[in-house]
Amino acid sequence: MATENNILLNDKPVFYRVEGQGQPVVLIHGFAEDGTVWEHQVEYLKSKFQLIIPDLPGSGHSPVNDITWSMEYFAECIRQIMDQENIKTASMIGHSMGGYITLAFAEMFPDRLESFGLFHSTAYADSEEKKTARRRGIEFIQQYGATKFLEQSYPNLFADVTKKRQPELVNKILARYTNFVGLALVNYYQAMMVRPDRTHVLKNFSRPVLFIMGKLDNTVPYEQVMQQSYMPGLSYIHTLEQSGHMGMWEEPELSNIFVSDFLMNGQFV
Repeated sequence: MATENNILLNDKPVFYRVEGQGQPVVLIHGFAEDGTVWEHQVEYLKSKFQLIIPDLPGSGHSPVNDITWSMEYFAECIRQIMDQENIKTASMIGHSMGGYITLAFAEMFPDRLESFGLFHSTAYADSEEKKTARRRGIEFIQQYGATKFLEQSYPNLFADVTKKRQPELVNKILARYTNFVGLALVNYYQAMMVRPDRTHVLKNFSRPVLFIMGKLDNTVPYEQVMQQSYMPGLSYIHTLEQSGHMGMWEEPELSNIFVSDFLMNGQFV
């Protein structure tokens, strides 16, 4: 049975759902998404795990606030959700920007994590090339609005093979997520641009770490993730051969198996 709740952070609500029972697992969505991006994983995992699924400030049911956002700020938000649910330790899986938040959480609160996973994400800081691309994105949003920006950028998150075989997936995500406030997208981009390199978190974390990468991912390239996947002492490394940056939708069955096996095996390490 699903429950819905909020925490108050700087006098603004942060929404989250709790589904299932068992080992706690926090699922953190990425940029220009909300917790519903995990719909396939929630349906598959909720019979085995207690799933905590937040909408980050500025996404879904959580309004924009006037705080300067950072990965550390979002990590603190997750900590407060865990505290409200009386969860001492959990596993955590983050997609894309959600992975950056997961790494910040692992650095700030390592004793609160049993394991964590990076789903199409990286511990590296933005390169200068990436920062330039984000600045251009900010300029586009400010000039043309969030909807136009997302209509152009979302299709690029999917592999060409997905767009050819399952064009309805791109249409579904466009219909669901193009109502973002421009300020939220700009603030997310600014927060991602200033985040530090956190490869040391991978090297120092003593518990299991999951890497799920898309072989056809143009946003977080496969080769980049492979370079860092051997940094932790214990890594679970999986490749989605037919996926771009949205493997949880492009190859949901395999994604579910990879996440579930990691969470089950990680309990016994």
